[in-house]
Amino acid sequence: MTESDEPILVTRPLMPKLENYNRYLEDIWVSKWLSNGGAKHRELEARLKEYIDAPNISLFNNGTTALMTAVQSLRLQGEVITTPFTFPATTHVLAWNNITPVFCDIDPIRLTIDPEKIERLITAKTTAILGVHVYGVPCHVDEIQDIADRHGLRVIYDGAHSFTTVHNGRPIADYGDITMFSFHPTKLFHTGEGGALVFNDSNLKQRIEYLKNFGIKNEEEVLLPGINGKMGELQAAMGLSVLPLVKEEQGLRSEIRKIYTDALGEVKGITIIKVPENTTSSEQYFCICIDEVEFGESRDDIYDRLKASNIMARKYFSPLVSEYPCYSSLASASRKYLPQANRITKNVLCLPFYGGLSQYDINRVINLVLLRK
Repeated sequence: MTESDEPILVTRPLMPKLENYNRYLEDIWVSKWLSNGGAKHRELEARLKEYIDAPNISLFNNGTTALMTAVQSLRLQGEVITTPFTFPATTHVLAWNNITPVFCDIDPIRLTIDPEKIERLITAKTTAILGVHVYGVPCHVDEIQDIADRHGLRVIYDGAHSFTTVHNGRPIADYGDITMFSFHPTKLFHTGEGGALVFNDSNLKQRIEYLKNFGIKNEEEVLLPGINGKMGELQAAMGLSVLPLVKEEQGLRSEIRKIYTDALGEVKGITIIKVPENTTSSEQYFCICIDEVEFGESRDDIYDRLKASNIMARKYFSPLVSEYPCYSSLASASRKYLPQANRITKNVLCLPFYGGLSQYDINRVINLVLLRK
């Protein structure tokens, strides 16, 4: 790539060659089958199952619908303990299932839900823990599972950022009862818009399939109050076209990560969010935290300077979900209970991170981050 006046975004979707996508579309046009588990849907499901070593997988039209269905499939109710440091959809799926979210503070290193703070939040109404693998950094999965087992709770993970993440030699979706993956265009692997649920218990497969297809069993029987969460053939075709590009893209992003790390890793006041040992990075985002006192400028100062130069970094995640009006009145949303989350949300910044970034643009980002007033 060469120097350009186009904005530099925080990420950019992988786009297959049009002729490759068209090959799949030609088959769809011949079949005249656009939804309801067509050939491309079945092929993508099989390919993904192998690609991420998933015991069971179900494809959806988006990640939010998938996560809503995960909650419904486990028959959760009452209260679910979750993190305020996430995309709003994580919490919204609880509200849509008439479940009260209970916010737990985060680990200041991983930025995921802090297992040391979970147990004190468990009540007679608690039915599950909903964690988020933030930026693909895995939650403290063993500690969370231990808590869940001792209290008879379910565990769901929002793995929107963790496609292909492996932790301690196991695919990330091996942990917990169900993991959701997002295939939104902002994600490393995408289907234009889509998502999936991965789960170990094969007995859940049929219930999930009913729930995402209106609860329909056959032409005459409807068993459950389901929704329409099915992935269509056009989405599946995009996924089949994009999947072969993922490994190369991850390699390119890994090289960019090294450049950023070499330039920013030793700068006082800047902390790079890294995956823990024995974990492979999904290469979804490159995120830093800025300590205003040590660095001499705030996160917002850097964000504004980048934006003025047409570079669109993102404050993922700011504000906290617990600060939204629809949740701020909850007792667990009080700032006094969420000190780490409230500190991190003021400091975090995701820098542009995708394989198509030129060396020139990478250097621009770095120089602007370090260009103090």
